[in-house]
Amino acid sequence: MADHSVEITEGCRLPVLRRNQENEDEWPLAEILSVKDISGRKLYYVHYVDFNKRLDEWVTPDRLDIKKLQFPKKEAKTPMKNGLSGSRPSSPERDVKKSLDLHVQSASAPSRGKTVPTPKRKAESVSLATQVTAATPVPSLPASTEASQAALYTAIRDASFNIKSREEHEPLTSLTTNGTTSIQRHLIPPQPGRKRKNCGGTDEDSQDSSDGIPSAPRMTGSLVSDRSHDDIVTRMKNIGCIELGRHRLKPWYFSPYPQELTSLPIIYLCEFCLKYLKSLKCLQRHLTKCNLRHPPGNEIYRKGTISFFEIDGRKNKAYSQNLCLLAKCFLDHKTLYYDTDPFLFYVMTEYDPKGFHIVGYFSKEKESTEDYNVACILTLPPYQRRGYGKLLIEFSYELSKVEGKTGTPEKPLSDLGLLSYRSYWSQTILEILMDLKSENGERPQITINEISEITSIKKEDVISTLQYLNLINYYKGQYILTLSEDIVEGHECAMQKRHLRIDPKCLHFTPKDWSKRGKW
Repeated sequence: MADHSVEITEGCRLPVLRRNQENEDEWPLAEILSVKDISGRKLYYVHYVDFNKRLDEWVTPDRLDIKKLQFPKKEAKTPMKNGLSGSRPSSPERDVKKSLDLHVQSASAPSRGKTVPTPKRKAESVSLATQVTAATPVPSLPASTEASQAALYTAIRDASFNIKSREEHEPLTSLTTNGTTSIQRHLIPPQPGRKRKNCGGTDEDSQDSSDGIPSAPRMTGSLVSDRSHDDIVTRMKNIGCIELGRHRLKPWYFSPYPQELTSLPIIYLCEFCLKYLKSLKCLQRHLTKCNLRHPPGNEIYRKGTISFFEIDGRKNKAYSQNLCLLAKCFLDHKTLYYDTDPFLFYVMTEYDPKGFHIVGYFSKEKESTEDYNVACILTLPPYQRRGYGKLLIEFSYELSKVEGKTGTPEKPLSDLGLLSYRSYWSQTILEILMDLKSENGERPQITINEISEITSIKKEDVISTLQYLNLINYYKGQYILTLSEDIVEGHECAMQKRHLRIDPKCLHFTPKDWSKRGKW
């Protein structure tokens, strides 16, 4: 559909033909990010508006709908003041402030010396979790959450699964509170469908964000990328293909590998030390010298073919940096390439006679003031949708249990990560609630704090998960948890499919006191 008489430049928007998940043709609106000419034929790098950046791609002219071309809008020029271009427009309020500042300076400041300007605060960007739940915030429970208990009711449904009135619910468990504020709004579950663009990036078996936390998560985490540095270079994928062991991976995002490698059709990685090489011959030569057959760290967990290795970012700097470069190909929202000293990396591997092959990993700060137990988390694409993501998440919470802490993942999380964490939290909390047994004919009782202590899931994440599942309600002066039959059946079905679990008996981990800098 491209009309070659019209010049398509960077910044233009127009519909572009693509195949969706159902293998059907669709014409979503896309923005042209770059144009290149190969042997007289033009190619266009497009970003599909409102879609995740991992779907960006190079397209040929025949996939463009030129009839609906939108040219980029010209930036408005700054109004002129006193005939001088580039200066800000005059404002009565600004003039008044200037005069006040002059009076203050003349009254208090000495005649000599420099005036130090007051730094302006930068507006914080909004995370994915905040965007998802901005219209439906989770109301805070009463301050006495420690004393608060929840009543658990099983909603009895008829054959057509119509919910009966709450008075007809058969009591199962109970959690009472002294609070009188009712929860009026519930979190809206995300609609299934095509992948949408968000603030962050991971995979479905990797990270997730606790949406609906009463207070907005901070956006200044140790690995959070500064979006102000985004430019046309980092917005475009710069690597075509990566060969890692027996797998060939197609990157989703930009990664700062050396410039001379990005022009190659394939980058070859040693699957044990993750060193990058420019050709298969170089890789073969390297393998004759590389003695590693597992990640360079302490093996702290092994069950069957699954092992976890703990790697210190200071002691094994080269490996940690190579791991971050590989991870950046599939994570868009966080950046950590070179300063790996303050971090620990936990690499999950699968064993066969050739060695321990990397499946995924997560990193965490040695010292976190925000109770973060995960900074970055990723399951490599060949191993996604096989339960490894939840295994990584479960392992991070097992470490928190040994440390005697509650933890939460660093925000913001990716869209796929958000789904994984939300699923893990839901299954873990439902597992506890369904195992509660009544004593002396009374309803079992459990507090939010008790759930948090048992699971090491932070209290805010417990509350947001209960609210997301629409379990928490206000009934006759107390908060109750209502389990319907479809939730119970859905949970049992999900748990039957979840074959990979962490066995705490196989974990050999001793936490260190990283506040003593000598241990770094």
